[in-house]
Amino acid sequence: MTSEPTTMHIGELAERTGLSLRTLRHYDDVGLVSASARTEGGFRLYTQDDYDRLILIRRMKPLGFSLEEMAELLRVIDAMDTAPDDDTRAILDGFITDAAERRTKLQQQLAMADEFVSLLEARR
Repeated sequence: MTSEPTTMHIGELAERTGLSLRTLRHYDDVGLVSASARTEGGFRLYTQDDYDRLILIRRMKPLGFSLEEMAELLRVIDAMDTAPDDDTRAILDGFITDAAERRTKLQQQLAMADEFVSLLEARR
């Protein structure tokens, strides 16, 4: 017996992901992460897979990835799940390298911000 996947309305998804309703609707409008289904009344329904995709996107945001880059990574992840090949692996490796470089840059910026706060606090 197969059970239907658990679904959630957009409000619950917003609460669980920390993303605004407006952001979730925008992602749906641009095709980044669309609702898996709709109720008879037209309300969006999301699954755990949709949630997982949104968390991945949420993790990309602070690193400055564009919506296009996010969409590309989601396509790569889908391909890795279904039919990985050398080209797909190479693209994923590129994303990993890029994300690591962006993380290093953020870490450096955070260190400068910490230094700035310390300088200001020293003036008290």
